[in-house]
Amino acid sequence: MTLGIVLFAHGSRDPLWSRPIEAIARAISVASPTCQVRCAYLELMEPSLETVVAELASCGIVHIRIAPMFLGVGKHARDDLPQITHVLQRDNPNLTLELLPSIGEHPELIAAIANILTKSL
Repeated sequence: MTLGIVLFAHGSRDPLWSRPIEAIARAISVASPTCQVRCAYLELMEPSLETVVAELASCGIVHIRIAPMFLGVGKHARDDLPQITHVLQRDNPNLTLELLPSIGEHPELIAAIANILTKSL
């Protein structure tokens, strides 16, 4: 079974803003070529989470892991995204939507950032 991964980010009016998210998507695709990886945005950019989930489902993917690309857990990560995911799950009962914790809460990312910032000390 192919896994779908959606990197979900806020979005910006600046098209350059999404470069790091897209770079992570490319790195995942290289590391796991059988995985279908997409980027989705809450606002100000396309595609939306709803569009990406529909696209992945149309490709026959039934397990979609949603990774919130937020360093901090604010209203979007705490309230908006779970609500959007709930509606998507309700409307697509044949899919398994796995909502991960925000990436900024992951201990390995916290350690990696600390390592980057202290490397030359």
